[in-house]
Amino acid sequence: MSAPREGFTPCEAHAPHEPHTPRVLCVVGPTASGKTALAVSLAKRLGGEVISCDSMQIYKELSIGTAKPTVEEMDGIPHHMIDFVDPREPFSCADYVRAATACANDILSRGKLPVFCGGTGLYLDSTIRGTVFSDAPDTDSDVLMALKEEYARDGIDGIYARLCEADPDSAAAIHKNNTKRVLRALEIYLVTGKPKSVWDAESHKAPPVFDACYLGLDFCDRSILHDRINRRVSLMLDGGLLDEVKRLYAGGYLPDGSTAAQAIGYKEFLAYLRGEMTLDDAAERLRAATRQYAKRQLTWFRRNPAMHWLYPDTAPAGVDTVDYLTEQGCRIFNGAAE
Repeated sequence: MSAPREGFTPCEAHAPHEPHTPRVLCVVGPTASGKTALAVSLAKRLGGEVISCDSMQIYKELSIGTAKPTVEEMDGIPHHMIDFVDPREPFSCADYVRAATACANDILSRGKLPVFCGGTGLYLDSTIRGTVFSDAPDTDSDVLMALKEEYARDGIDGIYARLCEADPDSAAAIHKNNTKRVLRALEIYLVTGKPKSVWDAESHKAPPVFDACYLGLDFCDRSILHDRINRRVSLMLDGGLLDEVKRLYAGGYLPDGSTAAQAIGYKEFLAYLRGEMTLDDAAERLRAATRQYAKRQLTWFRRNPAMHWLYPDTAPAGVDTVDYLTEQGCRIFNGAAE
């Protein structure tokens, strides 16, 4: 894991849990909903530090397209799990859980409140649950090499068919073209004799490692969120997003097949740089992809029965929206603490 830029830390210190389940606050919602401003305000009021829960803000150099908070937006509140991974390096949900858990425990050990903030629901839920991922079984280099040789020789169809027979649940959850995950799922079965889906299910049986209070942002009028998304994309473009993509692409920071190269805000303009679409088409595709992503985020978070929903567009006229939401959030958090 690369060293972070000044002002951003992965927070690698680890403090042991107290006998009780430690409490944390989670500020979630769709992109462009105002999560950062609310998380910072709540951290100020409740004595907290922010832990980013965004699968793309972890990457160094990817700043404009991932909407990383600026120093001004952080407003003196320490932010962690931002800007510390080389975009050319792999970084999984399991990696995030390990680092974010250590980070939260360090914050707790200093008498502060961890405030998770972001829209990557899988990362957050896995951290709160303390998910032990199915990649916990050791890799068997001989088995994996044999699978890779079979794939190079015969393609993925036969391997995927074997996975469908051995572990139909995992096969249903993994696209056949995601060869890395297909190979890994079949390897787990061949090495351990137990399907990956069973490993996953067993990891969810343990009680959560954190007592989470969830605050979710949404809008009664969905068109307001869409307008915010469109404005954010325009600000990104005006702020130099295209130049950022050009620089990263030229510098080899967005290699084909990497997670970073598939990030919304980058893949659209990579297509433009390759001559596959016009600049206007790339910008419009970015707006559409961001709206679709926001919808998926809301679908994910709405499955959580413990979510307390806050609506910025219900703030009374003349009242600062962040202050209005902060008051609601504090009441919910303090009420949950009683």
